[in-house]
Amino acid sequence: MNETSIIHLVPVKSWDGNCLELIQQEAERALEEGQVLFFPNLRFEIRPREKQFLNPEIVSGAKNVVFNTAIGKLSGCKRMGAEAEQLATMLRRFAESARELLENLLPAYRNKLVPGRTSLRPVEIAGRVTSWRKDDTRLHVDSFPSTPLQGRRILRLFSNVNPDGKPRSWRLGETFEDAAKHFVSALRPPFPGSAAVLQLLRITRARRTAYDHYMLQLHDRMKADLDYQRSSRQSHFDFPAGTTWIAFTDQAPHAATSGQHQLEQTFYLQVEDMVDPERSPLRTLEKLMGSKLTN
Repeated sequence: MNETSIIHLVPVKSWDGNCLELIQQEAERALEEGQVLFFPNLRFEIRPREKQFLNPEIVSGAKNVVFNTAIGKLSGCKRMGAEAEQLATMLRRFAESARELLENLLPAYRNKLVPGRTSLRPVEIAGRVTSWRKDDTRLHVDSFPSTPLQGRRILRLFSNVNPDGKPRSWRLGETFEDAAKHFVSALRPPFPGSAAVLQLLRITRARRTAYDHYMLQLHDRMKADLDYQRSSRQSHFDFPAGTTWIAFTDQAPHAATSGQHQLEQTFYLQVEDMVDPERSPLRTLEKLMGSKLTN
């Protein structure tokens, strides 16, 4: 696969810069087609006193430090007191920058994006020991076991802040529709009543719909199928240090194969708020399976 077929260059150089209407329309179209928006000249500046946080030793028992902007809570971090406050301030600044960029770049989504977690990933992903299900070096589409989205989209913004100039390397897979067609015959329906039990036991934070159930299976089957990992259509792309990129990660099959020190902001979007809802994973799966999946 030619990497240019899935990478869409965006000539934006500042987080608050206004965009021409043509750039906005092309960005919205490319995103909803499953492409990755790449900003080769958009750097998130790490201030001198913040460089201490580009250190894997700050992470406590996980691969990343997470900041919940809604309640101002920092988790997964060993730093305490004033240092923790400084780190939270940096992550809040990144979250605000990400939102400002998207409001300017994607006017169709303005006031419709719901912010999720903000995170710093200072740990090198290559060679990290984990289970196959949590191995993000394998091609996958995003789906969250404990957080059912009930059809909502997952829009994520990434920025490589590596101080040593090292890239964040990704593999980019085939279209969502092609991946879904490859695995759809192996997807099994949920057991009757299972969604209510999972919610009652607080295994999930909300009711898991059939869509969530099938997306989790698709995520797992993609990662578990080593032949698919080797032979499916895919390309490699390095996101250099000092660059930013955006993707609907529930739609674009991707794998992060190497890289260290990345900032990440998640947003959620209702399918009905897309420019073309028919391009969503929800509508694609409903067509393939011949039934509504969010009832």
